[in-house]
Amino acid sequence: MKKIQLLIVALLIIGSTNSFAQEVIIIEEEEETSKFSFSGSVDAYFRTNFNAPSKGENALAPASSFANLNGFSLGMANIIASYEGKKVGAVADLVFGPRGEDAVFGSPLYGGGTGAGSSQIVNQLYVYWNVSDAVTLTFGNFNTFLGYEVISPTGNFNYSTSYMFSYGPFSHTGLKADFALSDNWSLMAAVMNPTDMTEFNMAGTYTLGAQLGYSTDASSTYLNFVYGDQDGKLDMDNGSLVPGQTSMGSTFQVDLTTGFDLTESLFLGINTTYNTTSAGEMYSGSSVSDESGDGSGFYGFAGYLQAATSENFSLGLRGEYFSVFNGGLDGVVGLDGNGDGNVFALTLSGNAKIGNNLTLIPELRLDSMSEDNLFYDTKLAPSKSLASFVLAAVFAF
Repeated sequence: MKKIQLLIVALLIIGSTNSFAQEVIIIEEEEETSKFSFSGSVDAYFRTNFNAPSKGENALAPASSFANLNGFSLGMANIIASYEGKKVGAVADLVFGPRGEDAVFGSPLYGGGTGAGSSQIVNQLYVYWNVSDAVTLTFGNFNTFLGYEVISPTGNFNYSTSYMFSYGPFSHTGLKADFALSDNWSLMAAVMNPTDMTEFNMAGTYTLGAQLGYSTDASSTYLNFVYGDQDGKLDMDNGSLVPGQTSMGSTFQVDLTTGFDLTESLFLGINTTYNTTSAGEMYSGSSVSDESGDGSGFYGFAGYLQAATSENFSLGLRGEYFSVFNGGLDGVVGLDGNGDGNVFALTLSGNAKIGNNLTLIPELRLDSMSEDNLFYDTKLAPSKSLASFVLAAVFAF
């Protein structure tokens, strides 16, 4: 009788253990199919000029985005919360600080354009659906697919950014579809609000986007396109056409990025872009007429050469040529009487790893303009060049 009782107890223990093991397996399987993650970064920097004022109202900085404040300055805090399920997921990417404000400059529209809109801290906010292994739909606000560089300093080797990145799109709001055509080829198609109009569409027009990608273990290449009317034809104040109002024409941009691992310690990246906006139209009071004249815009080319000299230190050189034509951008490069001008910028950066999270980035940068009506020297005389130094600290978690 005792043996039978012991046998029953043993069977009950084995059964409960097996049931517990099954529950653990089920929980582990659920954890594998859905995952919540929390990540981000914090950065700050020091910046000064060698051949131009670095303080007061005459302080200068390259007219590219970010790292353009003088002395000890704040970058941004970046907080990213994401949920990745087997079929669906979502990302909320928030930014705080000067770099973050510059990144989302087109967002705080809901607050009446005063910068008081709640979306002034939203860098990305989107949901996605993995329709199949080969198709993913993304809906919401996402960072641009154009260009070699990104908003977060953790994704760039150089701390200061290029002109092409600064005046290409930052972010889009819309619907995009990503297609995995094969192990190497990919395709993306999107319909979006006008560029950087991320909070809502106040222009009433839409922009189309596309990307064709090819990648291997050692290289990747992406050909990108955007096309659309970026301002619409409506008066932003009362929603009606007004006499004398001019609307920009459609903007077309083509952008190519590619990168190669030349060796285990040597990398080469290339980015080139061309952006043009047609002359547009004017409303006379009774009709709309085409504006005469050529389109305006910019184009550029940049090369990125990076070498790992040790496990904890790398050196990178970015060389960029950037040209504006027919007054395509104002206050970015010095322009001649025809609205044309260009700049050559050379940036030498080091990346020193401190542990697993902190990177120190000392950086020397030289911007040389074709015209002398944008920069000036320490005596406030016109100058074609600006030499500057940055020391940044970027912490990723």
